[in-house]
Amino acid sequence: MVGRNLLSPADIGDLARRHGIVPSRALGQNFVIDQNTIRRIVRLAEVNPSDRVIEVGAGVGTLTLALAGEAEQVTAVELDRKLIPALQEVLRGISNVEIVVGDAMQLDFAPLVAKGMHRMVANLPYNIATPLIANLLQERPEIDDFVIMVQREAGERFVASPGSKAYGAVSLLVAYHAEARLLGKVPASVFWPVPNVESLLVRLTRRPPVVDVEGPELMRVVRAAFSQRRKTIRNTLASGLELQVGDVEAALAGAGVDPGARAESLGLKEFAGLVRALR
Repeated sequence: MVGRNLLSPADIGDLARRHGIVPSRALGQNFVIDQNTIRRIVRLAEVNPSDRVIEVGAGVGTLTLALAGEAEQVTAVELDRKLIPALQEVLRGISNVEIVVGDAMQLDFAPLVAKGMHRMVANLPYNIATPLIANLLQERPEIDDFVIMVQREAGERFVASPGSKAYGAVSLLVAYHAEARLLGKVPASVFWPVPNVESLLVRLTRRPPVVDVEGPELMRVVRAAFSQRRKTIRNTLASGLELQVGDVEAALAGAGVDPGARAESLGLKEFAGLVRALR
């Protein structure tokens, strides 16, 4: 990092003792305490001096400190007010970090990204990763690149392809808005406390949609299709969209989709064709 030391496990332990910090399972708190992992995240994120970075789940500032050494500006969002004194201590004297206390799921991101394009680099709390990324992809185009560490199950859904076990509605949402890429696995041993699951580091790079349908219209059909995974696309669309089976069959025929197929076998282009046929 540029002229800046990272927090060691001993530093984090000292902060925890002095500030009475106990990680909260309810808030999905698992702090990264391994310096090499922090360096790896920043390296793979390719953070540069012109970047404005948003970090959600700043914790005690282990990743924040590293990001501040590379980026132009870092906005560190943290919900847990018990962590703020430790976070402020770690970041004391660092002028390019703004601490925002709030719930990322309720936060208005518009003022935070008002100065232009931003990136997100974060070790996301497990319990909000999927809904937060879904919301930001749909609502905040000013965030055009995400390098996020998430629970393995969530990460696999973000990058899943048709036909895989992890493939679902969120996979299609991501595919509509961005190119998804797996950057690597992260072992449980680098966290405090040690979680019961592996984590994945994933990159989502926003790009224009590759299909000519609107996102909300697409996701309405996708959610209906995945509402009952074991049923055929004919039945899930009829019940999920409250349509007559005959009308659904006609739309499927028009889109060239097998009515006996299941939603997990269809890709983004097939769903876009269904949207057009159902209009």
